[in-house]
Amino acid sequence: MSFSEFIESTRRVLTVAKKPNWDEYKLMLKITLLGIVIIGLLGFLVKLIFTVFGLGVLS
Repeated sequence: MSFSEFIESTRRVLTVAKKPNWDEYKLMLKITLLGIVIIGLLGFLVKLIFTVFGLGVLS
């Protein structure tokens, strides 16, 4: 891919792309926060299981 083809392809993408409206932004925010909460809960559960069963690293 030459530089001019890259510029043309980039121009095409930017022409089609649009800024998200407020509803789309709120949906992306909810999905992102849900993912963060799920990963946090998963980490907490793993830590809890390791603590309860004594599988953690001895300090």
